[in-house]
Amino acid sequence: MNETVVDVQKRVLSDNDRIAEELRQSFSDRGILVANLISSPGSGKTTLLESSIPSLVQRCRVAVLEGDIETERDADRLRSMGVPAYQILTGGACHLDARQIARALSDADLGQPDLLFIENVGNLICPTSYDLGEDFKVALLSVTEGDDKPFKYPAIFSAANVTVITKSDLLAHVRFDLEAVKRQIRTLRPDGSIFLTSSTGGIGIDSWVDYLLQCLETKRTGS
Repeated sequence: MNETVVDVQKRVLSDNDRIAEELRQSFSDRGILVANLISSPGSGKTTLLESSIPSLVQRCRVAVLEGDIETERDADRLRSMGVPAYQILTGGACHLDARQIARALSDADLGQPDLLFIENVGNLICPTSYDLGEDFKVALLSVTEGDDKPFKYPAIFSAANVTVITKSDLLAHVRFDLEAVKRQIRTLRPDGSIFLTSSTGGIGIDSWVDYLLQCLETKRTGS
């Protein structure tokens, strides 16, 4: 029984990886930078986008694919800022997959973005296994979640090129050893980038935006 389950899972991931590679090639051909945001529910993915978009849209075209189990609330928040956003409803599934991304891109009117964010379903486990054709994964960790998460959920913090620590304005009010968290992340992903942010206070947002723009420039020029 276990062997059959493993074989099915391998086939599912193999199909997903094939579609993801087709998406990646399409994004590359059009010079689109794609970031896949992964975190627990409530860590601040949508709020980070809201705080980043005003600076980003002055320098590039931005679009968003939003993944949630139900409701279009997050997509509505971003649309209200004038950004093309398309909601993918999973109907109970705990992650997005490449087939859903391909279908959404076919159905959605996102214009011609330079930078595409994929905001995954809130979950630190399942989304890690699914390649969506992105350039890189971004793990978000809010200080309110506790400082033990990187070693408890090593797969995502190992896979993510970038970790964004959010809600830093609350550090004085919670038990969160920032330096210990950074050490954990660097152990799991030595070459990764870490940003300490507060969307409400504006802390670290400029550095995060500059990083994204530099990644876009590097993708387009190859330098």
